[in-house]
Amino acid sequence: MMNLRNIAIVAHVDHGKTTLVDAMLWQSGTFRENQDVAERVLDSMDLEREKGITIMAKNTAITYGDVKINIVDTPGHADFGGEVERTLRMVDGIMLLVDAAEGPLPQTRFVLSKALELGLPPIVVINKIDRQDARASEVLNEVYDLFIDLDASEEQIEFPVLYSVAREGKCTRTPDGQLTDLQPLFEMIIEHIPPPSGDPDRPLQILVTNVEPDEYLGPLAIGRVVAGTIRNRQRVTLCWRDGSQTGAAVTELFVYKGLGRVPVSSAGPGEIIALAGMSGIGLGESIAGGEAPKPLPMLNVDEPTLSMEFSVNDSPFSGKDGQYVTSRHLRERLFKEARHNLAMRVEPTESPDRFLVYGRGELQMAILIEQMRREGYEFSVGMPRVLTRSVHGTTHEPYELALIDTAEEYMGIVVQKLGTRRGVMVKMVNHGSGRVRLEFELPSRGLIGYRTEFLTDTKGTGILTHLFTEYRPWAGDIVHRTTGALVADRHGRVTGYAMLNLQARGQLFVGPTDEVYGGMLVGENSRDSDLDVNITKEKKQTNMRAVGSDAYEKIVPPLRLSLEQAIEFIRHDELIEVTPQTLRLRKRHLDQNERKQHAARQTAGADAEAHA
Repeated sequence: MMNLRNIAIVAHVDHGKTTLVDAMLWQSGTFRENQDVAERVLDSMDLEREKGITIMAKNTAITYGDVKINIVDTPGHADFGGEVERTLRMVDGIMLLVDAAEGPLPQTRFVLSKALELGLPPIVVINKIDRQDARASEVLNEVYDLFIDLDASEEQIEFPVLYSVAREGKCTRTPDGQLTDLQPLFEMIIEHIPPPSGDPDRPLQILVTNVEPDEYLGPLAIGRVVAGTIRNRQRVTLCWRDGSQTGAAVTELFVYKGLGRVPVSSAGPGEIIALAGMSGIGLGESIAGGEAPKPLPMLNVDEPTLSMEFSVNDSPFSGKDGQYVTSRHLRERLFKEARHNLAMRVEPTESPDRFLVYGRGELQMAILIEQMRREGYEFSVGMPRVLTRSVHGTTHEPYELALIDTAEEYMGIVVQKLGTRRGVMVKMVNHGSGRVRLEFELPSRGLIGYRTEFLTDTKGTGILTHLFTEYRPWAGDIVHRTTGALVADRHGRVTGYAMLNLQARGQLFVGPTDEVYGGMLVGENSRDSDLDVNITKEKKQTNMRAVGSDAYEKIVPPLRLSLEQAIEFIRHDELIEVTPQTLRLRKRHLDQNERKQHAARQTAGADAEAHA
């Protein structure tokens, strides 16, 4: 037990966590010298590799000398905070990675606050010191300020510091020192991270922090042995969230080694294990042993702040692409996600075809939608809505701390746009490098749909990160989108002739020969009202002119919205039709007469409320 260390690597997104784990795996001898291993080997999901971010926390283990080090790589985006919260219960210390140029960012604050609450000792690694704009000494001072701001104890503030270039697998103990291999990092982990505490002779207690599917063994319960010793084929008690208990038998017992799992006969306190035979066990529940089983406190995470409506696809094109299209398929998949993701919650609605999914943010929802798309599901999703609370009879809504890094020349437009979204600037730092860092407090509603606008305003050079802070009184109306939509009024195929005549009205989302249906959004109107258009109109032949004489080369290429852009674009009366092959934007009511009647009823209802 003394030769074991459990550590989680935490940081803001894109600060180099997974790259550093790569280097640690190589230098600990986990891989052969001639072994073909992908970069960022722990980013095993396709979406993680495509987006360059960690979405799911992953376990690995290395051996340095006679010490086994269990390493957990955690997500760096605030939307996946639930992954971080459950991960920190598995470890005895953290390695906080901070970019030498960007310094501590909102997610750095979030993960550090969770770790300090649990009393975990930190090691600080300032990464990317080879960047031209690196400012390692200033960043270290910012990290100290952050620790003080989070009420860290004296022992926690006296953290050891290392400077690294994770991409090259090198580090040094001083900012200007000679870069060496990662030996100082391994030694620092062994010296400063305490070995697990726990009595191997006490009754068994295991906290389940993840459940992974396995084709041969069924669901594998992954967790940490808090006390006692677990043995293969042992009878244990499953302690459920509702307080009930049932018996089970361990059919297989694994520990982690490198990137894989190896079977063992027993495991003691502190070890991170995977158990087969624990059918139905959920995240945050516990496994106990002995004649009088004692369950551990349940693992709870912060509440969701956002909801989205998932519904069966009822468009004219439904069932063309998807393998799973019914409400039963949709229900099973969403409730399965809720069981495996503590930060997400699913509720049925009055309609059997619609479900409300609660989560932490737009990115978390977009990842779920993209995963379901790739699995063959076909469905519709609505506009994200923030979750409000009633406090002493007053409506409160979630507020976020938004941190923006942008060039000085774009500061004015950013401040102006966030001002219209009820944002208040609380801090501005200018390092004299031509870039400024701005901090805003604003309602979560104000950030919905802003990212694409922000990237356009800053010519793609700005960095926007945000973090939920607290609930505050409702801030008032916020304009989500100032433009209307161009809506197809009939079924058919898009023609170049119709596009040529319509492109002056706004930006089109469809191209020639694309198939459309009545009620489908085919573009963004430059004015604030919706416009029904015939985008399938063909040019009539006459004896005066040829049908192809128009200058079709003047057609502006359509804007193909990504999933994230589509989520930001839609209004409350619009949906995104999601299929494995395509994304289509549509009105909730496809018939234009129904849309007018629904809008009239809403206006009448609003007037009645105002007079009441």
